[in-house]
Amino acid sequence: MTTPDPDGLLAEQLLRLTRRVHRIQKRHLERHDLGITPAQSRLLRTLAHYASPPRMADLAERLEVVPRAVTTLVDGLETNGKVRRVPDPANRRVTRIELTDDGRTTLRELRGARHSAAEEILAPLTEKERQVLGVLLDTLIEGDSGTRC
Repeated sequence: MTTPDPDGLLAEQLLRLTRRVHRIQKRHLERHDLGITPAQSRLLRTLAHYASPPRMADLAERLEVVPRAVTTLVDGLETNGKVRRVPDPANRRVTRIELTDDGRTTLRELRGARHSAAEEILAPLTEKERQVLGVLLDTLIEGDSGTRC
């Protein structure tokens, strides 16, 4: 007879929650008719944190993805007029990515879509439960600071 694996159950619950969050976020993006995917929205949000247009390699590193994935995301966002590629003034071999006015507008609308998606996800929780969840998530996100490189 096997014993229950509580960590395995928690891992499965986290994976199921991640899939649910992704589905809900995607639905809210579609409902707001933003014309972008969840991955593209993440790139836009990341891009907005830079003081000056970053290189694609910078975005790949920040997003923790391979550079080719950023190229695909930027291609789609550029086609939709949300970002544009601009030459680096100091090195003509380098291309930087900047938000367009339409991209900034989309970011503002995206905040509304993300807020409504979060409200749907968190609806079953009381305010106290939300606070506890926030602390627990922070702990999981930060991990064990003693094992960091």
